[in-house]
Amino acid sequence: MSRILQLNATRRSLVTPMLFSALESALQSHLLRLSQLRTFTDGQIIQQRGDPADGFWLIEEGAVRVGQFLPEGEFRAVALLGPGDSYGELAVFSGKPRIVDAISRGESRVRLVAARPFLDALGNYPASSRALLGALSEQLQDTLSILAGLRHGTNPARLAGLLATMAGDAPDEASVTITQQELADLLGVTRATANAALRDLEKRRLVKRGYGTIAIPDRDALSRFALG
Repeated sequence: MSRILQLNATRRSLVTPMLFSALESALQSHLLRLSQLRTFTDGQIIQQRGDPADGFWLIEEGAVRVGQFLPEGEFRAVALLGPGDSYGELAVFSGKPRIVDAISRGESRVRLVAARPFLDALGNYPASSRALLGALSEQLQDTLSILAGLRHGTNPARLAGLLATMAGDAPDEASVTITQQELADLLGVTRATANAALRDLEKRRLVKRGYGTIAIPDRDALSRFALG
């Protein structure tokens, strides 16, 4: 996924290349001109499972939580995305209904790039088609790597791996804006379990908790702890 532009902005839970960022700049500009800008309030639903894949989304401002609503109504996030991120391209390529829900985290401004103009224009940009294949491969590899890591190790180690991933390539101190409930959702544990793991990392001076943020003094040290 594409890197977030500001270090202290909301960071996504995955950092693999976003498909839109792999496109040639001329194609990006063309699609942006054709896109529809929409504004959403906090908690507002952007898309739902079963919706037709009529396009993909590009986040201009704010953040979006992607996941699924559980039968009892609770929302379980699987990714947290921020400015510059795009999502929904795979549904466009498959032509099948969407399989995830997406809700706005705070106020957000997102652009809907319609499916047909996107697919039609892509045929005129062969270099972008090749770049998309590379981005898809890297996205799949990184996603599988993260999933494998989340299935093993202690909860503090799993959390360390997730936070290190969210910190991206920051050489110095990074700041991740995320709530404990969102961390719990991404790890697939209860909020109490996520909080306990976070306390463990803080005792080891690998993170420092703030209000709605987590400071990471040394990303490399956090990564080494995650690897055991």
